[in-house]
Amino acid sequence: MLYPYITLSDGTEILHSQIINQDGIEKIEVHFERPEDDGFAIARCILPEYDWVKCEKFTDEEMKLLKKLTENNASLMFKYARLGGIKIA
Repeated sequence: MLYPYITLSDGTEILHSQIINQDGIEKIEVHFERPEDDGFAIARCILPEYDWVKCEKFTDEEMKLLKKLTENNASLMFKYARLGGIKIA
């Protein structure tokens, strides 16, 4: 299951998975998607390793920003993954 986290001003949506327990380690997948004329720009990161497993159509400069955003928000994404997503009234 994916939970919405935030939508950036350029339309990039950031979503995260529920907690995935793998060999006793809590992990989450962070998904980045932005609509393009010919499909989507897509990137995927697995935390806590910061292992980028997919990147399509994001520029190097955009990836630098996504990596920084991921580093700065990882603890919150883990928190919300444990809670079943952000609860908005």
